[in-house]
Amino acid sequence: MQAVFGGVGDSSVSENPFTPKASVIRYWNKEIRNEIPKTHFFLSKVSPLTAVDSAGFSKLAAQNDLASHLPSFCSAAKLFCFPDLSSSLEKHTGDVNFADYATRNFTNYGTDRLSGVDSFKNYSENTNFVRDSFRRYSRDSAGQKEQFSNYGSEGNVVDQSFNSYATHATGGSGDFDNYNKDVNNPNVRFNSYAVDSKGHGQTFARYTDFANAGNGQSFTNYGKNGNGVPNDFSSYGRRANAVGSGFSGYGESAKGSNDSFTSYAFDSNVPLNNFKSYGDGGNAAVNSFSSYRDQSGAGVDSFQSYAKNSNGEKVDFTNYGQSFFGGTDKFTGYGKGAVGHSIGFKIYGRDNTFKDYSKKGITFGSYKESSSETAQVKASGSVSNKWVEPGKFFREKMLKRGTVMPMPDIKDKMPERSFLPRTIVSKIPFSSSRIDELKLIFRAGDNSTLEILMLEALKECERAPSPGETKRCVGSAEDMIDFATSVLGRNVEVRTTENVNGSKQNIKIGTVRGINGGKVTKSVSCHQSLYPYLLYYCHSVPKVRVYEADILDPNSMEKINHGVAICHLDTSSWSSNHGAFLALGSGPGRIEVCHWIFENDMTWTIADS
Repeated sequence: MQAVFGGVGDSSVSENPFTPKASVIRYWNKEIRNEIPKTHFFLSKVSPLTAVDSAGFSKLAAQNDLASHLPSFCSAAKLFCFPDLSSSLEKHTGDVNFADYATRNFTNYGTDRLSGVDSFKNYSENTNFVRDSFRRYSRDSAGQKEQFSNYGSEGNVVDQSFNSYATHATGGSGDFDNYNKDVNNPNVRFNSYAVDSKGHGQTFARYTDFANAGNGQSFTNYGKNGNGVPNDFSSYGRRANAVGSGFSGYGESAKGSNDSFTSYAFDSNVPLNNFKSYGDGGNAAVNSFSSYRDQSGAGVDSFQSYAKNSNGEKVDFTNYGQSFFGGTDKFTGYGKGAVGHSIGFKIYGRDNTFKDYSKKGITFGSYKESSSETAQVKASGSVSNKWVEPGKFFREKMLKRGTVMPMPDIKDKMPERSFLPRTIVSKIPFSSSRIDELKLIFRAGDNSTLEILMLEALKECERAPSPGETKRCVGSAEDMIDFATSVLGRNVEVRTTENVNGSKQNIKIGTVRGINGGKVTKSVSCHQSLYPYLLYYCHSVPKVRVYEADILDPNSMEKINHGVAICHLDTSSWSSNHGAFLALGSGPGRIEVCHWIFENDMTWTIADS
């Protein structure tokens, strides 16, 4: 066994008997009936609170008073809490170049300013948690130009709010270039951006490219009552995964606006965009959708009350959605009550629902609702999916000595956190119906990133189990032990991949060992959820085999890692759009699917004798 699986000796001897760690060690010894040493990996997740702090915070939790001590609680318990923004940056008179800044509050910044340029370059790059607020920025300015370049790139959990930005501004522009590239969980809100402005245009180029799992981007009242405001969305969400945007009240009652969506969500996977009351009441506006969602996979766009009651509005859909894999669009109340409008669909290749759609002033050219080729691809699953990382899923036959295969990025990208002691976590609400209480405890604002993250985790924990699945979310070490032993019995063992070496490169498989003799067995796999404290989604599914394998460098043949892999033999209840079938071909119930246990995830099995 490697160090990650090795024993920690009699750590309980030197541990203060009243600390959470000592309590977990005693609980382990009581509940688990074998002589296998406790793992350092598992104990490293236990709360680092001292005996005194644990008792103190437990009392505060019982009194519902943790919120008043949140900073000290988060620090001592090693939790993921949103940092307070720094004091606001007020008015300025000269040009400013912001580089290597983070966690800033821009309030009343650039108000009434005449001309000038503010540059945001290399701002909040490679930062685990990015939080910034732009409020009443460039209000009543004239000729002010803002440049956002390499902003928040390669960050994890990005929370940025543009509220009341460039209101009543005249001239000038905002340039968002390479914004939020390669980030995880982007949550960017543009609210009342450039309202009542004249000629203050924005360019979004390379915005959230290569981003992952972020449906928190919203454009609300953007450019409302604007005059001659051009907005250009180019290469927005390119090659992103499950990233969406909501456009509500965008360009409402604007005059002469010109919005261009070019290469928007190009080559992306499951883009989700909702256009609601976009351009309503606009006058002589031009909206162009060119190469929108081209070559994307699946995804959904909804156009509700788009260009409603507008006058002389022109909308062109050109080469829209030339996707080869599914997806739908819904048009409801689109162009209703409009006068003198012109809407053209050319080479538009989606599955669509048109309801309550204005019939006048619309032309269709080279329109394809769905293709037989797309249907065949969906049915056969024979096309390798470029959005699924190589090596993320593989077949069981690959787990043989000498096999060279790609390994995905198994590095944990979530903020580092610890379990809470059971004495504390049992006193904190854990239900989406009690989200208001949770928001008070963790100081999460309405519609904030933290509220969204907590709700997503809670809803996943509350959803009904899949057929054959047994599941539970756990926020303490004791709760995880209880769930694992309830499914597997008290003779259990926990494993994880030793390190992240080999990630994103080719590896060679060395010695392979099947757990429980390589027989079909039970296991409990636990995967992290993003939550203020360490929360695991643990579940048991039927018919699996678990393996340990030495991982070698294919060139030097040196051992670089010791991996744990699980193979799911029954995939009959999986979705036909599951990434495993997109990558490997076939479909539900027709093949087994294997994957590695990623960093900080784990799997429990019946202990080998």
